[in-house]
Amino acid sequence: MSSTRTTAPATRSSGATTPLGRMAALARAELILFTRSKGTLVAAVVVPFLLPFSVHTAAKDMNLEDAGLTIGLVMLPAAIGFSLLFAVYSTLVGVFVTRREQLVLKRLRTGELRDTEILAGSALPAVFTGLTQTLILVAACTALLDVPAPHAPHLAVAGVLLGLVLCGGLAAVTAAWTRTTESAQVTSLPLVMVSAMGSGIMVPLQLLPDRLAAGCALLPLSPVITLVRGGWTGELSAYEAQRALVIALAWAGVTVFAVRRWFRWEPRR
Repeated sequence: MSSTRTTAPATRSSGATTPLGRMAALARAELILFTRSKGTLVAAVVVPFLLPFSVHTAAKDMNLEDAGLTIGLVMLPAAIGFSLLFAVYSTLVGVFVTRREQLVLKRLRTGELRDTEILAGSALPAVFTGLTQTLILVAACTALLDVPAPHAPHLAVAGVLLGLVLCGGLAAVTAAWTRTTESAQVTSLPLVMVSAMGSGIMVPLQLLPDRLAAGCALLPLSPVITLVRGGWTGELSAYEAQRALVIALAWAGVTVFAVRRWFRWEPRR
């Protein structure tokens, strides 16, 4: 990490609480702040439910039959992707930057909480929001768009879980390079736009030219969407599933390294 950790006061007992209990306490406090911010609530809760309608309109002009897809199988992964981008990634960039600029992160490091516990506890409300939205969207698409049950549910579950982890880590990396709370929306925009257009959210990779699809498959959220869509269609081969998992895990490793190397715990000057 970029800042030296302050040693906890000697009067505190490090065995008084557990890591899970400390993260839960931090998550409860963060949830209160989360629900009090109207702007954050709109971006995290409302926007992911509205954006899939734009995909529905665009999907009507796509040649889906040749790719073995339906409008429902385009909209469902897109809806999950938008939830990951807005409810988790964009929200957490703002959370990490705001808490850093308010010296909250610096004060938390003087207590029992470890660095990973601080980041995980702060991220839990947004991650829970994204997971809840995913379940609601799956139920809605199944009921309204006749989306069948997933043929390979383990791939879909793996995709969602990897997406939650990746978006949390990428948010911490983006926050490291974000100077102010006001600029958080700007610094998070490039990844949102690139992922929406190139990771199979707006347009399935199956519909892109082969060379372009091969390049887009290497983007951070591409393996997540590939696993989610493949979990429902059942047309993802073992090789393609393993390749998506390897790419996702590689991005996760890069993200962990970047957070440890560059994340800032004190305000940028």
